[in-house]
Amino acid sequence: MPVTDPIADLLTRIRNASKAKKIRVEIPSSKMKLSLVEIFKQQNFIQDYILVEDNKQNVIDVRLKYTNGEAAISGLKKISKPGLRIYEGADTLPRVLNGLGIAVISTSKGLMTEKQARKESIGGEVICHIW
Repeated sequence: MPVTDPIADLLTRIRNASKAKKIRVEIPSSKMKLSLVEIFKQQNFIQDYILVEDNKQNVIDVRLKYTNGEAAISGLKKISKPGLRIYEGADTLPRVLNGLGIAVISTSKGLMTEKQARKESIGGEVICHIW
């Protein structure tokens, strides 16, 4: 069954798996999802991920990160939706929990955190917040 918003599906799968204290979660793969999961790994929100290649569809196997039984991800929120895209300029990029979380921005140079986008002074579509 096709998914209307694949990024929202990825965030929901990660959110549900972390609330259920699962060690790993499998997500159908795409280039944008791989970039998003790579950002989560760089920012230490997940432990690791592996791209599992299959004949039908590739799958991203995400290993969730826990510290003393608490998930490293305490919240995920999809900002830009298919029906309402949210764009911000370089000077108006959002701060998530005063810098404790990150906002993922889709720019002309690919996906990056709001800190990287602010440093390079480019704006773009605000994909999600994670804290």
